[in-house]
Amino acid sequence: MLAVRTPKIADAIAAHIEKLILEGTLRPGEKLAPERDLAVKLDVSRPSLREGIDRLVRRGLLTSSKSGTYVAEFLAPILVPLANLYRDNQQASADYFEFRLCVEAHAARDAAVRATDVEREAIRTCLKDMRKAHKLADCGQEAEADVNLHMLVYEAGHNFVVLHVMRAMSELLRNNIFFNRENLYLKAGVRDQLLCQHIEIGEAVIAGDPERAEKAAGDHIRFVFDTVSEIQRATNRLKTSQMRAKRGDFLAD
Repeated sequence: MLAVRTPKIADAIAAHIEKLILEGTLRPGEKLAPERDLAVKLDVSRPSLREGIDRLVRRGLLTSSKSGTYVAEFLAPILVPLANLYRDNQQASADYFEFRLCVEAHAARDAAVRATDVEREAIRTCLKDMRKAHKLADCGQEAEADVNLHMLVYEAGHNFVVLHVMRAMSELLRNNIFFNRENLYLKAGVRDQLLCQHIEIGEAVIAGDPERAEKAAGDHIRFVFDTVSEIQRATNRLKTSQMRAKRGDFLAD
């Protein structure tokens, strides 16, 4: 008779933490609770917890150092060098928005169908935060609320691949890799339009209307792309006129 192999506690711990990472509960770059506290919360021994964590470190899902244990930023080694290559390249910016259009519209549609009550409430709260930031005319807070809303929509879409890829790309966006978000909010009239667009996306998801959500997300990305392109053209025109004004620097007296 074959003996039944009982799974080790360390295997179960590793599987549980891995599931939390996969589902997006634990996010890249986040620091885990201290070993002592985490062992109590999981109701396991510290040696078993340590063994489970070591397995995830070897698999590249966690990193461990004297400062603690962190969720690995596993997509950063791929996306950051690529994004830096694209920096200040207008064609790359256009390609980025084309990619976003494909993903955003479908993600919003999925979110309208799949969102749980917990996720709908999180979106409602985010919309309230957006309205508050808008009243304060705080471009930084408004831009952060913008990214947070899109992340909540990805989470509500319940597609793990979309969630992880777009979360990694949102960090690049926070660092103004593809375009300067705050410049977008400084353009006259754009803040009001963006607020209305985000509210439409959020309310469509909350209402469970996939067609409305898909259209709202697509219209939003097209608007942002057109506005960013216009800002880039205006910037290029200014640079050209400034160079013309300094043309004497290149000529003999």
